[in-house]
Order: sequence, then structure tokens, then C-alpha cells
Amino acid sequence: NGHKEVIDYRIAPSENVENWTEMLQDMKSSGLEQVELFLSDGVVGMKTVLEQTYPQAHFQRCLVHVMCNIRAKVRVDDRETIMNEFKQIYQQPNKEAAIKVLHVFYDKWNRAYNHVIRNLKGIEPDLLVFY
Repeated sequence: NGHKEVIDYRIAPSENVENWTEMLQDMKSSGLEQVELFLSDGVVGMKTVLEQTYPQAHFQRCLVHVMCNIRAKVRVDDRETIMNEFKQIYQQPNKEAAIKVLHVFYDKWNRAYNHVIRNLKGIEPDLLVFY
């Protein structure tokens, strides 16, 4: 409905599973019964913590973080092209089209950036959840 509300925040010395677990459990005890979609960067264990606290929630990797990771691991000369092609993935009208574009992206860049493509394939189940 366009209404936004801050439901919790923390100032913590580091971002780790323990802090996220405590925060999610506090949110649940305060009355947040269900989360539909949870977006996060690649904090190790985050998906597991979410599944334990809100088992019905869908987990989506933050595409901005994914793009920053890709950008940091490719040659400067290729960055603009790769970023423009990656953006085409999540600008598709539906998930099926996005998956096709993603797999074309894999095929095109796998030889030059196998480590990047391998990482993307590893998180693919969490890339296009928002569709």
C-alpha cells in the first residue's frame, strides 16, 4: 500500500548470524507474524536464520550487492558491458524470460570469468525470487 515503517534496527559491532538471529527473533516476539520477502546480501547463515524464524518467507539476494560483487571481479574494460547485460536479466517481464537471459549471460562470460559465473550459479535459486 506504499506505507513504510521501520520495525527494528540495531547498532552492532559487526554483521553476523548471531545479531541477525536476535533481531529476527525480537521482531517475531514483538508481533511480526509473517515476512513475505526478505532481501539480504550474502551474509553467511542469513538464509538459515530466516528459515528458522520465518519458515514461509521467501529469500532474495540483493541485486545491488550481487552487481557490486561482479563489478569487483571483472576487468575494468569489461565492466560496463557486463553490468549492462546483467541488468537485462532482472528487467525481463517474467521469471522464465529472466532465467533465459541469465543462462545466456553464463554462456557468454563463463570462459573469461568462470569464477564469477560459478558464484552466480551457486546463488541462482535466490536471484530471481521477486518474480
